[in-house]
Amino acid sequence: MEPFRAYTGIIAPLDRASVDTDAIIPKQFLKAVTREGLGPFLFDNWRYLDEGTLGQDCAARPRNPDFVLNAPRYADANILLARDNFGCGSSREHAVWALLDAGFRVVIAPSFADIFFNNAFKNGLLAIALDEAEVDRLFQEVSGTTGYALHVDLAGQRLSAPDRREIGFEIDPGIKRRLLEGLDDIALSLRRASAIRGYEARRAREAPWLFPDLAEADKAL
Repeated sequence: MEPFRAYTGIIAPLDRASVDTDAIIPKQFLKAVTREGLGPFLFDNWRYLDEGTLGQDCAARPRNPDFVLNAPRYADANILLARDNFGCGSSREHAVWALLDAGFRVVIAPSFADIFFNNAFKNGLLAIALDEAEVDRLFQEVSGTTGYALHVDLAGQRLSAPDRREIGFEIDPGIKRRLLEGLDDIALSLRRASAIRGYEARRAREAPWLFPDLAEADKAL
């Protein structure tokens, strides 16, 4: 997982509350078993005028001109601004994969569904919760300014707006460390690889019947 330290990105405003994971990545794309390739299908039901299928080329698909992410001014956006309860619904990790594959590294909202929030930081997506008044102000500023960008300083826990206004945000220290160091669950486990190997060796000596494959290997030697 790529470490997240400081990041500057253009904001795309998705002015909807309770955006669920089926809207983020519809059910027909859950057959994907890799994290890559889901970006073109992000918000598929809102983004296109036809129904998408996994693996198809989206370049020629008819786009919904009323969907905000189809507006040319947000073509290079990589920070998503949303409303309350973002990521509610199912526990599909594909929702986070699709956002990342589409180029988003940050989502800002007043609140997030718990499972989505946990899936986000475990995959390197920074979910920032700000109070509703601050989110309202950002929506107003983004709509009135083409190319509105924020600088995100995770270490300092602050956002820097174009007018030099700084917005602080809270984050759990453990989550912050994992994002700064690029540690997913596997990387965290591998940091304890020596202790894990030691435990397995000790258990194999104490209870060899639990490790028949090791016993057979010893006999072969």
